[in-house]
Amino acid sequence: MIQAPYVSIAICLMAALVSGAQICQAAEPPFTHPGILHSRAELDFVRAKVAEGQEPWKAAWEALRREPVSGLTWKPKPAADVVRGPYNNPDIGGTDLMRDAAAAYSHAIQWYVSGEKAHADKAIEILNAYATRLKSIGGHDAKLLAGMVGINFANAAEIIRHTSAGWNDAEQQAFAQLLRNVFYPIIKDFYPTANGNWDAAMIQTMLAMGVYLDDRRMFQRGVDYYLHGEGNGAVRNYINGFGECQESGRDQAHTQMGLGYLGCAAEIAWKQGVDLYGAYDNRIAIGYEYTAKYNLGHEVPYEPYRSHAGRYHYPAISDKARGRFSCIYERVYNHYHGRMGLAMPFTGQVVESNRSEGLQAPFAPWGTLMHAGLPVTENGEFGKR
Repeated sequence: MIQAPYVSIAICLMAALVSGAQICQAAEPPFTHPGILHSRAELDFVRAKVAEGQEPWKAAWEALRREPVSGLTWKPKPAADVVRGPYNNPDIGGTDLMRDAAAAYSHAIQWYVSGEKAHADKAIEILNAYATRLKSIGGHDAKLLAGMVGINFANAAEIIRHTSAGWNDAEQQAFAQLLRNVFYPIIKDFYPTANGNWDAAMIQTMLAMGVYLDDRRMFQRGVDYYLHGEGNGAVRNYINGFGECQESGRDQAHTQMGLGYLGCAAEIAWKQGVDLYGAYDNRIAIGYEYTAKYNLGHEVPYEPYRSHAGRYHYPAISDKARGRFSCIYERVYNHYHGRMGLAMPFTGQVVESNRSEGLQAPFAPWGTLMHAGLPVTENGEFGKR
């Protein structure tokens, strides 16, 4: 069942008649912080597992520490005006933007898990560099790029802001303005006719920004589009009833991008009491199982269908990039199998063969470290709702 985290429209209207619309805003429940991809209890769980040297967290932590973006010598390279063209050509600051977002997130995780203040300082350095320098994101792929990188920036900022990292109020406000004034205008109207991974990328970042900014309307805009949007990235348009994805006939790499972004969106919403995972009979689980099964070498059914507005038509399933697994499976497997106790046999096989999920540029990384084996409790932050 989809839970609405806000008061009913009828109650709001009555309240507005008495004392104005601000009552409606006050009646909305506050966001949980930290609460984008990780709750505080989950962060504590990961920290404990790493400290104890338990697997798979030990190997995943070591993999994170080896990445160049995780090193304290990393220097952000913000451009004032980023431009990304089709297939990243031209690339004016776009790749640096993507790498720096991943670096900020990686250092925020290291700060929480290790307690090393230098990593908090590095994350703050990166966030501040972009808050003071970045003025625009343009080009053909601007919407896609903003959707891909915004989630990592927001996750980093969420962890840093809600711990004793030393990020001052003025710096936090400058970063909030970056999200609101640069990122949000690019993604707020989505891109309905593009291949669905575009909309899905924007949904995940819109939800992440809504949480960080304590902006209920922004958050709800992302939820509503995920559930009812007209574009290819809305969950029912991206994944059909037996799991085929809108991009399954395009190639398997882009299909996994769309699935990965929708999975992140569902996880963010779950942290705030909204069950997008369960929407439309666990539609995400069906899509993951279909895609995992095909990429493990099995045959799957396929029905050609045209995308929104007829822009794309893929007549047969594509074997391009078949068997190349992206770092998207651990998070979703933990939810359906770990939290909810549902069978996910093909996704589970991918998880076991693909550990440790590391850093891949288009995704929120470190899935094994941050999502493997999160415990289920009856009334804790990890548990069933």
